[in-house]
Amino acid sequence: MKVADLHPWPKVAEEALAIQDRLRPLADLASAGPRTVRTVAGLDVAYADDRLAAAAVVLDAETLEVIEEATALDRPGFPYVPGLFAFRELPALVGALRALSVTPDLLICDGHGLAHPKRFGLACHLGVLTGLPSIGVGKTRLVGDYDEPGTERGAWSPVSDGGQVVGRALRTQTRVRPVFVSVGHRADLDTACAMTLRLAPRYRLPETTRRADHLSRVTLKAR
Repeated sequence: MKVADLHPWPKVAEEALAIQDRLRPLADLASAGPRTVRTVAGLDVAYADDRLAAAAVVLDAETLEVIEEATALDRPGFPYVPGLFAFRELPALVGALRALSVTPDLLICDGHGLAHPKRFGLACHLGVLTGLPSIGVGKTRLVGDYDEPGTERGAWSPVSDGGQVVGRALRTQTRVRPVFVSVGHRADLDTACAMTLRLAPRYRLPETTRRADHLSRVTLKAR
């Protein structure tokens, strides 16, 4: 699938911040999202020492069966800087996406989109680079405050930061810790939460994340 070359990969924080500032206005946070989602891609990265493996796994949105998967091995080319962590993973994730022959209807990132200190997390960045609807589903909260949602599956509460609603704490399974959902590009928060629930029929994390996480770890061990 196609991924645009909108910028070189930065080496220092100042370059990365400038890229975020330039691309942030390109993120479409207002669109309702795709009317029909037939295929979804889960994206995740695993680390071991100084290596990383990125995985992109395309699933049938109805059956949750794997349609295609791709990986990319790399070494982090960017230091660990809070708020800029995506730049450690983006080159490998882009490589994995470009190896796919299928273009999915929606990207599910293991991370955040709008719920980010600079309001431009991994889901926003990948959405802008690919032009595809994208959302972030994080295991932990990155920014903001929230009230604990109800205990039942589907319960949610807003995550607010600086007076702005940046995402939701969403209960995907009854009496299980919530995940943190935020918009990335061309998909609103209602759509993002509905898709997260649809893709998490049995476990806390959506199947997209579970499959991509497993594939990235297996890839590292095999190399």
